[in-house]
Amino acid sequence: MNDMDIKAIQEYLGEDWVSVKERISNALRSDIELLNSTNESILSHSGKQMRPMLTLLMARACSCGKVTDATVSYAAAAELLHNATLLHDDVADGSEKRRGVPTIMSLMGPSVSVLVGDYWLVKAMELILDIEDDGSGQRVMKIFSKTLSDLAEGEMLQLQKAQMGDTDEQDYLRIIYNKTASLFEAACVSAAISVGASEEYVEAAKAYAVALGIAFQIQDDILDYSGTDAVGKPLGADILEQKITMPLLGALAGADPAVAAEVRKKLRDIPEHPGYRDEILAFVRENSGISHAVASLDGYVSKAVDALSVLPDSKAKDYLVELAYFTARRSM
Repeated sequence: MNDMDIKAIQEYLGEDWVSVKERISNALRSDIELLNSTNESILSHSGKQMRPMLTLLMARACSCGKVTDATVSYAAAAELLHNATLLHDDVADGSEKRRGVPTIMSLMGPSVSVLVGDYWLVKAMELILDIEDDGSGQRVMKIFSKTLSDLAEGEMLQLQKAQMGDTDEQDYLRIIYNKTASLFEAACVSAAISVGASEEYVEAAKAYAVALGIAFQIQDDILDYSGTDAVGKPLGADILEQKITMPLLGALAGADPAVAAEVRKKLRDIPEHPGYRDEILAFVRENSGISHAVASLDGYVSKAVDALSVLPDSKAKDYLVELAYFTARRSM
C-alpha cells in the first residue's frame, strides 16, 4: 500500500474522515495565538493519521457501515493522544527531528513541547468525557486511561532495561505493547464499543489491534537497521539510545553466548563509545537479525488478519486487512 492507497481509504471514509479532522481542530482551538500556531504546525506534519483511520474502519466493519458521533470523538481522541505522546517522547529522547522536520522541542524548547503535549492529552480526554451515551463512555475512558498508564510503564521499563542491557524478547514485547500496541487497542476497541458491537466483535477488534500494533513497532525497529533517510532518523538511532529491539534480539539469539555478552556490554558502554553503533549494526546484519525480525513481523500480521475472520465481509474489513499488510511493507 502506498500513499495513494491511504488517500483512497480517506476518500472511502468520506464525511466521517472530514468530521474527525474538524473535531480535532475544534478540540485544540484556543484564544492563545502561540498555542494555535503551534498546534497548526503539528497538524500540518501529522503523518498518515493511522489510528483515527483504524477507529472509523473498525466501527464500520463491526456494524455494516455505521459510524456514530461517539466513533468520531474516539477517533479524534486517539489521534490527539498519539501526538501528545510524541511531543513528550521528543523531550525524553532529545529528538531534533520527527518525520524529517524539526520537532517542537528543537524549535521552542522542551518545556513548550511538554506543555503542548499536556494540552493535547487533556483535549483527548475531554472528547471522551463529552460523549452522552448509555454508559459505554465510562468503559472507553477506562480503556484510554489504561493506555496512558501503559505508555508510562513502557517508557520506564525501556529506560530500566537500556541501563541494564539485559532486555529479552518477553521484555521487548511488553515494552512495544505498552508503548505502541496499547493505543492501537484503544482506537479499535473504542470503535467497536461506539457502535454497540457484540463482545465477540470487541474481542476481535482487540486481537487485531494488538497484533497490528506489535507488527507496526517491529517494522519501525527493522527500519532502524535497514531503512533510508526517508525514515526521518539516522540508522542505528535505537542503538545509540541503548534499545535492544527485535533485529538485535534475533542476532543475539543465534550468536555464541560469549559474543552475545560482548555485544550487550558494548551497548551498555555506547554513551562513551558511540563508534560501537556501526559494529552492532554490522553484527545484526551478519547474524540474520533482520530476517528474524521480519519472520516475527509476518507472524503478527497474520494474527491481525486472522482476528478479523469473525467480522462480516465489507469494504471496511478489506481495508483493515490491507492496512495490516501495509504495516509490513512501509518504508517510513
